[in-house]
Amino acid sequence: MQIRDCMSGSVVTIAPEESAALAARLLTRHNLGALPVCSYDGHLRGIVTDRDIITRCVAVDQDPSRVPVSDIMSRNLETVGPGDDPHAAAARMAAHQVRRLPVVEQGKLVGMISLGDLARSRKLDMEAAAALSEISTNVKSRHRRRGSAP
Repeated sequence: MQIRDCMSGSVVTIAPEESAALAARLLTRHNLGALPVCSYDGHLRGIVTDRDIITRCVAVDQDPSRVPVSDIMSRNLETVGPGDDPHAAAARMAAHQVRRLPVVEQGKLVGMISLGDLARSRKLDMEAAAALSEISTNVKSRHRRRGSAP
């Protein structure tokens, strides 16, 4: 089995020059946690999450309708290729504390793979569950260190 066998090939994207407000609307409309940021030729430039919009735009009193996605997106991304091993993708997600990875071929976005995609593949249930457990454990630990309730 390869990433291409369990990835989502239909991906909603946004261009770097579009606004954070449009990104928020797309995230909400499509019930997504992250949007890949791609240039018009399909090359992956970054990724923007709902958390990026809040922490890098709204919380610092910026107007989301005037802030381009390129100003708030994450640029240093972990990616996988369509021919990569899903077991390795699950391990990478756990190691980098992410729930999804862009699937890139020759610099262009061809899909996304999420923990849910991996979990739906029966052979990977244990790896995906372990990755989700590790991510969730670290999130809870961070909350406790800050003095917040889990």
